[in-house]
Amino acid sequence: GVFPCEILAPALYHGYYIRPRINKQLDRGTSEISLNEHKFQVFLDVCHFLPDEITVRTIDNLLEVMGQHPQKADRHGFISREFTRTYILPLDVDPLLVRATLSHDGILSIVAPRTGKEVKARVNEVKITQQEQPVGKEEQSEEGKGKE
Repeated sequence: GVFPCEILAPALYHGYYIRPRINKQLDRGTSEISLNEHKFQVFLDVCHFLPDEITVRTIDNLLEVMGQHPQKADRHGFISREFTRTYILPLDVDPLLVRATLSHDGILSIVAPRTGKEVKARVNEVKITQQEQPVGKEEQSEEGKGKE
């Protein structure tokens, strides 16, 4: 179907007139976060990538989405694409419960349930140990003193 906004006059963009359908293409590659009391959800447009070119992983409380495809030929020449997008997960989201789904039109949906119980941040103090001078160097420095 045709939307009313597509029938309207072209818009002015950086001094150039563009058709409303092209306006939609300017929004490609965008990300949207939905957060409520039950779930954390991300919608990400990855239409230029195949499913095996996209990687989703969690590192502690970070959600990282990466996409990369090698150089491909198109009608203008060659193109390669790569992106990395990182999100901070809420403290009550278990990173092991994150699920991702890719729709037929290239929208990646990432969902994680919220438990309502915030995970307390743990502080781990690391003890600093000082290394002793290596044995071989002590002998060399003593030999150098004796020669002087």
